Amino acid sequence: MISFLKQPHKCFITKGEIPELGFAEFISLTAMMMSLVALSVDTMLPALSEIGRDLGIIDNNSSQLIISLFFLGMAFGQLLYGPVSDNTGRKPAIYVGYGLFIIGCLLSLAATTLPVMLVGRFLQGFGTAGPRIVSIAIVRDRCEGSAMARVMSFVMTVFIIVPIIAPALGQGVLFLAGWRAIFASFLVLTLLSLVWFALRQPETLSKEKRVSFSFKRIIGTMMTIFSNRSAIGYTITAGLVFGFFFGYLNSAQQIFQEIYALGAEFPFYFAALALSIGCASLFNARFVVHHTMQFLSKSSLIAISVLSAGFFLLAFWHHGHPPLWTLMAYLFATFFGTGILFGNLNALAMESLGKIAGIGAGVVGSLSTFISIITGTAIGQSYNGSVLPLTAGFFILSLASLAAMRWAEK
Repeated sequence: MISFLKQPHKCFITKGEIPELGFAEFISLTAMMMSLVALSVDTMLPALSEIGRDLGIIDNNSSQLIISLFFLGMAFGQLLYGPVSDNTGRKPAIYVGYGLFIIGCLLSLAATTLPVMLVGRFLQGFGTAGPRIVSIAIVRDRCEGSAMARVMSFVMTVFIIVPIIAPALGQGVLFLAGWRAIFASFLVLTLLSLVWFALRQPETLSKEKRVSFSFKRIIGTMMTIFSNRSAIGYTITAGLVFGFFFGYLNSAQQIFQEIYALGAEFPFYFAALALSIGCASLFNARFVVHHTMQFLSKSSLIAISVLSAGFFLLAFWHHGHPPLWTLMAYLFATFFGTGILFGNLNALAMESLGKIAGIGAGVVGSLSTFISIITGTAIGQSYNGSVLPLTAGFFILSLASLAAMRWAEK
């Protein structure tokens, strides 16, 4: 990876008022901005039970809404930031997102009831959609095709460090200062990344390429995207894939801490599975040069389907409580396939949207997130004290993803 970062890249052309920005720094900065999503979710997982108790939540499954409302806000936000960035440039749109995220953090920090917490989480999701989605548009401004897939894979590799360490950080902050301090840490890290971005990242959308903001144009562009079989098909596929991963995020804390009674050890098991996704992203960055994105994605989905069918039978045999080591082996292999899918499916969905990258990134991100919220929430709310709903969800959604991908390729 290091040798690759030192090589020149035709998709990265340094220009503008900050000529010294290098490719490695570009990847690191992009990954840090995108990591606000993972940070805002994974750091919260160890604290969900304590937050639920403090806010008077009776049903433990209701605590999952703290995760779901964040993604719901992000889904709506992604529709806004694309068109705004096409009109004002990429940087102003990201500034707006940072501001809304900070307001949401302050609300959650002061929350004493579940509704206030959920409003704060919605605003955090709405805000973080700015850095998340416009960062992809910035990459698309510079790269396309397999070059974009390779850059996104390296971004995801750096980005995956956050899910590896975030639950442990959340557990540590929870132990030392309580769950409200987690939101205070969000504020500090957000301000640091904002300053880095403002000082070091040049604008990638020149003024002559910007277009006026109009709802008529937005609707027209959305219709163009929806009529693009490849873009919409791969977007649906990405949504279904993230759906089963979102189902895991919703129920991971309950599975590991309630079924297997891991307690404070939960972050370490979560980190091991996140490491699998990071390794897969690095693997994908190397092999996407030799194999098509379609081949790698389809192979991963087939493998996930077969593994999920086999593990469901094993879990059923053990009455929904298979040995912990078998669950970890299954999830590690499954998330390796998921890591290959993340970078490729986003690149495939965006590949034909170069001239409308801003709105394209917004629609692709928003639609895939809405799909994942519906499917992932269904999996999470089906949690019944066993791993059967999660495994069944993985199997069903991987088969549906294969069908959607086949439709996209016709």
